[in-house]
Amino acid sequence: MYKKFIKSEIGKIKNDSMMLFMLFAPLLFGLIGRYLIPGLAEVNDFDILLIADYVLVGLAIMMPLLYGALIGFSILDDRDDNILMPIKVSPLSIHQYLSFRLVMSFILSFAAVIFILWFADIVVFRVKDLILISLLASLSAPVIGLFINVIAKNKIEGFAIMKGVQIILLIPLISLYFTNFKELFFAVVPGFWPTKIISIVVKGEAFSYLSYNVYYIIGFVYIILLHIIVYRLFLSKI
Repeated sequence: MYKKFIKSEIGKIKNDSMMLFMLFAPLLFGLIGRYLIPGLAEVNDFDILLIADYVLVGLAIMMPLLYGALIGFSILDDRDDNILMPIKVSPLSIHQYLSFRLVMSFILSFAAVIFILWFADIVVFRVKDLILISLLASLSAPVIGLFINVIAKNKIEGFAIMKGVQIILLIPLISLYFTNFKELFFAVVPGFWPTKIISIVVKGEAFSYLSYNVYYIIGFVYIILLHIIVYRLFLSKI
């Protein structure tokens, strides 16, 4: 039953132009990071390394936001079509249904973040850092997808909420201005934690309030707790 469901979902992806476009979005953002932004900096005689962390955060953290929203709207679609009710009484459990959607958003985000950070070639990342940063950043995608569904009742409300969620991208960027305890005011946003780690890789720990390991451990525990909270909220709602 689960295999049939996966085949059905893959078929939907093939027929969904938006999803197909999103599969190529990392290449677009990678090209922007590798050629467009450095090109503009060179024309204006500006050292791109001075804003390297801002550029990389802006491009990479965008991916979990986009894929999380995409999965969130996909679930809203099924809710509007009353698909979730039959699933509850079918051999396919609601947990299996959600697991495929959420894991797919994570995998797509993970691959996209790795590709962008590597392909942009603004800063050379160690393989270890690429994997760890991409893992932490991509865990935001399922949370965003579920959060949209916890708040929105339908796709119309979902689009409105998504406009507000876009602010999430700005908050981590703003946090880069701070290197003291004030940065923790932005820590409620999941993207804050991978943002600070990217900044450390680019500039070093001398310009950060906490260490690489502390940011990572706290960020990882925090995002897992958010997963548990929004997952339970979503189940209670449906």
